[in-house]
Amino acid sequence: MKALDELTFDNRFARLGDAFSTHVLPEPLDEPRLVVASNAAMALLDLDPAVAETPVFAELFGGHKLWAEAQPRAMVYSGHQFGGYTPQLGDGRGLLLGEVYNQAGEHWDLHLKGAGMTPYSRMGDGRAVLRSSIREFLASEALHALGIPSSRALCVIGSSTPVWREKQERGAMVLRLAPSHIRFGHFEYFYYTKKPEQQAELAEHVLNLHYPECREQPEPYLAMFREIVERNAEMIAKWQAYGFCHGVMNTDNMSILGITFDFGPFAFLDDFDAHFICNHSDHEGRYSFSNQVPIGQWNLSALAQALTPFISVDALKEALGLYLPLYQAHYLDLMRRRLGLTTAEDEDQQLVERLLKLMQNSGVDYTLFFRRLGDEPAALAVTRLRDDFVDMAGFDTWAERYTARVLRDGDYSEEQRRARMHAVNPLYILRNYLAQNAIAAAEQGDYSEVRRLHEVLSRPFEEQAGMEQYAQRPPDWGKHLEISCSS
Repeated sequence: MKALDELTFDNRFARLGDAFSTHVLPEPLDEPRLVVASNAAMALLDLDPAVAETPVFAELFGGHKLWAEAQPRAMVYSGHQFGGYTPQLGDGRGLLLGEVYNQAGEHWDLHLKGAGMTPYSRMGDGRAVLRSSIREFLASEALHALGIPSSRALCVIGSSTPVWREKQERGAMVLRLAPSHIRFGHFEYFYYTKKPEQQAELAEHVLNLHYPECREQPEPYLAMFREIVERNAEMIAKWQAYGFCHGVMNTDNMSILGITFDFGPFAFLDDFDAHFICNHSDHEGRYSFSNQVPIGQWNLSALAQALTPFISVDALKEALGLYLPLYQAHYLDLMRRRLGLTTAEDEDQQLVERLLKLMQNSGVDYTLFFRRLGDEPAALAVTRLRDDFVDMAGFDTWAERYTARVLRDGDYSEEQRRARMHAVNPLYILRNYLAQNAIAAAEQGDYSEVRRLHEVLSRPFEEQAGMEQYAQRPPDWGKHLEISCSS
C-alpha cells in the first residue's frame, strides 16, 4: 500500500494543451475535515486506508496542498441541456488534479468537485455544498456495489466555509475517480465551434487511451462509437432494472465511457412509478424514469452528429439502430435474473411488463418486492406478497403464471434459487430519506451516520446484523423529498 506522497502521476489529458482545459489552482476550504472516505476507492490508487485519518489527507483534498506532479485543469466542453444547446459549459466548480496510475497499470483521474471558481463558472461561485457532496459520494459507491457502471468517490471533505444557496450552507469537496472525465459535450464543443484539428486530436486521445481495441477494426472511429452505444445501452438497462433515476441526462453529463456520471437530483424508486420525476426543476418530465431509455438514444444521436467529420451518416445511423435491441436484451436478462429465472422464454417480457403495471397501480415498493420474492419458495412468496396489491385478482393471475414459469425453469433446490435471487436483488439501496438523515446529522457535525450508511450500501445484497432500519419502506415524508440541481 502507498502513502499519499507515493502516487505516480501521468497527466495525459493535461498534455493536450490549453485548447482543451485551463490551468487553475484549487481554492482552499476553511478548516477542512474528513467527512467520509471509501476504502474500496482508495484501493484503486493503492492507498493505505489509514492515510484518510491524517491531517494531510484533508489538506490535499480540501485544496490546501497539491502534489508537485499534479497539474490541476478545468476542462472546457459544451452540451445539450434539457434539449437546448449551450455553446460553452466546462468545469465550473471542478478541477482535474491529474491522472494517477496504480500498480495494475490502470489510470484514474483525480477530479476535485467544489474546488472554487474557474473560467467556466459563469455566474456560479465554484463551490459545492456538504449535502450534494455527500449525495454524490454515497451514490457513486452504492451504484458500484450494485454492479452499475459509475464514477467512484474517494472522499468528502467538509469545512466551515460559508456557501449561499437557498440558504447559507457549508462548503465541501468530493474527490471523484474515473478512468476519464471526457463527456459527449467535449466532442460537441469542438464540433460546433468548428475546430476540426482539436476535435481530431480529442478523438485520437479517446480512441488510443480508452478504446485501443477499436484500432484493430477496419473503421476504428465507427467501432468506438458502436462500443459507446453498447455501453450506454447496458448502463441504462441497469438503471431501469434497479430503479435508478439520474435526473439530469444532459449531454454534458454523459461519460464517453458509458458510466454513470455527474450526480445531481438523482433518486432510487421507492414505490414503483414509471413516470417518476426525481428533479423538481424538470417541469416537463424530460428526464423521468421511463424517459431515460429514449433520452439515452437522443444523447447518443447528439454525439453521433458531433462525430460526422469522422464517420459517415449512414454508418452512424446503423450503429444507433443497435441501441434499443441491445438495451432490451440487457434489461430483459437482468429482469429474468431478478425474478430468479435462468432460462429464456418468449413470454418473459410480457411477464415483466404485467408485473410492473400491477406494481404501478398499487404503489408497491420496487426493491423490497424482488427481495421478498426470493426469500421463500415461489408459491409461498407470492402468497405473502399478495396483500401489497390493490388488484388482487390481477396479481393472482400473474402469480399463477410466474410460479408455473419457475417450475419450468429448471430443477434446482430452493436454497439455490434463494441464493441466486439474493445475489442480484439488493436488500439495501440509497433511498432519499436515508441520505437526508445522514446529511442532516453531518450538517450538525456528526459524520457517523454518513459512514454507517456508506458501509451498509457497500454490501447491498448481504443481510447485515443490526441494520434492519436501512431495509425498511420509507416513511411518508421520505417518499416526497424534492431534490434540485442546486448544490
